[in-house]
Amino acid sequence: MFHVTFGRHGALLFMLGMGIHAATRAEITLRIDHQKSSTLMSILKLQGTLEQRLAQQGVKISWYEFPSSLPLLEALNIGHVDISADVADTIPVFAQAAEADLTYFAREESSPDAQAILVAQDSPLKTLADLKGKRIAVTKADGSHYLLSTALEKAHLTFKAITPAYLTPADGLAAFQTGKVDAWVTWEPFVSSAERRQNTRVLAGGQGLASYQRYYLSSSAFAKQHPEVLALIYRQLTQACAWVTAHPAEAAQLLSPLWGNLDAATVEQANAHRSYRVVPVTRDSLAEQQRIADAFTQAELLPKRIDAQAVSVWQPPAS
Repeated sequence: MFHVTFGRHGALLFMLGMGIHAATRAEITLRIDHQKSSTLMSILKLQGTLEQRLAQQGVKISWYEFPSSLPLLEALNIGHVDISADVADTIPVFAQAAEADLTYFAREESSPDAQAILVAQDSPLKTLADLKGKRIAVTKADGSHYLLSTALEKAHLTFKAITPAYLTPADGLAAFQTGKVDAWVTWEPFVSSAERRQNTRVLAGGQGLASYQRYYLSSSAFAKQHPEVLALIYRQLTQACAWVTAHPAEAAQLLSPLWGNLDAATVEQANAHRSYRVVPVTRDSLAEQQRIADAFTQAELLPKRIDAQAVSVWQPPAS
């Protein structure tokens, strides 16, 4: 045990040093991008809990919303943001092929029922084989893209057997409503909204085709410089999951205005199709990432084959 004493000037210098350190910490701004389907991060944003916890560490948040995962991750790759939350499992594969320096720091467990291939209620399409020769709306490089790929493979078809219309969810919905496409592949909450509002039926869901995991990513530079911030975000995400699971109706009411004024019943139905359980990323858990990469390479949507495990992975500290 030891003691430190300060004279008058020493105490002044100590306080000035603390002030400089605090000011330096207060200048840190964490830039987070997300989308409407980033439910847990949206909950934290709406409730203000993440901002409160980070403020205690001298960190401020700037929020950026994107319409889908691909532009969201592009923003992370070029350094416009520090954290992406959360993206469909396909997106990191495309980023890796582009040699983006990204780090996985959390994932949501499988939610195969959270995406689907939709057709009009009176559509003559009854089976996956009926997709041959059809025009299909899908968001390029997103989880729905992989679902469509595996569905075609199951029907012994290739991507060349269809005409893909690469559209954002909003544009995909518009094309679907006006009959410009024969089918629409999308994810929640768009699936539940279409089922409840658009006289739509599910031609195929993700069961047995795509497990649909969602990942939280950081720039590798930020992960190395601020692991304590990732640890705090990870804890907050697990707490948000617990809250959504325990309060489904309340969560739906909170998210309803955010999700394009969807009614709370639709939001609650959509949430029921997502696991939201946040767990660490392990090398073994990246097995489907490799299957996604191989499928897109075979379809000539990736320029080269990649090793999905050759990525940076951050692990939360033991509790």
